[in-house]
Amino acid sequence: MRRVLVLICVFLISAAGSVTFGQTVEERDTTGDNILFRKEKAGSAILHSAGWGLGFRFGQNKTYFKKKMFEVDIVEMKSPKEVKRVNPNFSNSRRYIYGKLNNIYLMRFGYGAQKLLNDKPYWGGLEIRFFYYGGFDLGLAKPVYLYIANYTKVGEQTYYDITTEKYNPYIHFPYRKIVGIPPRDIDIYGKAPVFKGFGGIKPYPGLYAKLGFNFEYGTFNQSIKAIEVGATIDVFPIAIPVMAFNDPNHFFVNVYISFNFGKRYN
Repeated sequence: MRRVLVLICVFLISAAGSVTFGQTVEERDTTGDNILFRKEKAGSAILHSAGWGLGFRFGQNKTYFKKKMFEVDIVEMKSPKEVKRVNPNFSNSRRYIYGKLNNIYLMRFGYGAQKLLNDKPYWGGLEIRFFYYGGFDLGLAKPVYLYIANYTKVGEQTYYDITTEKYNPYIHFPYRKIVGIPPRDIDIYGKAPVFKGFGGIKPYPGLYAKLGFNFEYGTFNQSIKAIEVGATIDVFPIAIPVMAFNDPNHFFVNVYISFNFGKRYN
């Protein structure tokens, strides 16, 4: 996914560089839709190189050429080392990611600006803006819980029961193994329900920065339809643990593409 997003970003940025910046304010249609709306708001669906997310922006057009915007993003952050697996000892086991300690979600609260590079003609076309944002980051680490099969041998028969436990890389393995004191014959059965572990969420404050290009293709100025490509960096003073037996993460760097829809108004 990361390579595909990088190629898309490079293509769109190259396209931005090839557009002639010759459209002037005087050449725009001033009799219909292309008036300056001072306010705008838009939502977005985000696909980035480590997951997906949602975003929301609102702000003002200071001039036709420059916007000042606030934004809120909520994105998940996966590790490139994640591999889903299934325990073959059970016919109905659930898929899980072996070695994953926490599910990571980032909440970004930022402020930034967009600057016009290429004006859109009144009949439609492509408007291109360069943007930059930055602000406060809140990382949320939700511990991973698993279904664990606990075996008991009675005579010549072996039985098991399922319990829900917080993943511990030192006692939970993808195969039966005698562990613990006293010994337990256990096996990972699969991933527990997604809502399990919310009570153990740990916050990690940090900062983020974002930059890229916004390509607006909508016909009407009052309606926002745009594709955005860019890059983000999220930095945390206290490192966030993601995978077992790997160093925790002080920062996440990603490229992304988003699809934005909204409106302008006065």
